[in-house]
Amino acid sequence: MNYPHPLIAREGWPFIAIAVMVALGVHLYAGWAAALFLWLVVVFMIQFFRDPPRTIPADPAAVLSPADGRVVVVEKARDPYLDRDALKISVFMNVFNAHSNRSPVDGEVRNTWYFPGKFFNADLPKASLENERAALWIKTSKGADVTCVQVAGLVARRILCYAKTGQPLSRGQRFGFIRFGSRVDLYLPLEATPRASVGDVVYATESVLAVMPA
Repeated sequence: MNYPHPLIAREGWPFIAIAVMVALGVHLYAGWAAALFLWLVVVFMIQFFRDPPRTIPADPAAVLSPADGRVVVVEKARDPYLDRDALKISVFMNVFNAHSNRSPVDGEVRNTWYFPGKFFNADLPKASLENERAALWIKTSKGADVTCVQVAGLVARRILCYAKTGQPLSRGQRFGFIRFGSRVDLYLPLEATPRASVGDVVYATESVLAVMPA
């Protein structure tokens, strides 16, 4: 899971390679005009699968954004995985965001869940409970519970989660990827103080969504 940042996510290498071969073949056979759209597809693939290195904020109490995107939810909600009241913060990713998912806190994975589901627009509230999703329960070193949920979207058709039960995760560590538009939900202790607001544009690892209690 910790691999050198190649700038382009490994999940995208096959897609980019196929797109380049098809575009190049059409270009050589029929000329650049016929291949123009295919080269635009190549450019889209490269920007979608970009995986830039990120700088981790120094504050150990900071809850980091697990994804690039826009904050669509900051509210008190019921955590359906740990059956508790929680502070819910959701980040919506469109197809122009980087889609690597990274751990929001330091801790140990206590459990994982996967639920097949539907593919509603990930910007809709019902997506959290009805779409395909994968969830992690992370226990921090101070005993706080954090639930991190990858939610598929309207176009997303593949959730990749590499974290396993019992595995330690560090803040900013890459644990998964969602292909082609989606969202990530965080359920935090009610005592956590939100630092992000609905509408904020955030970046995985570098943006602070909340601060855990001392």
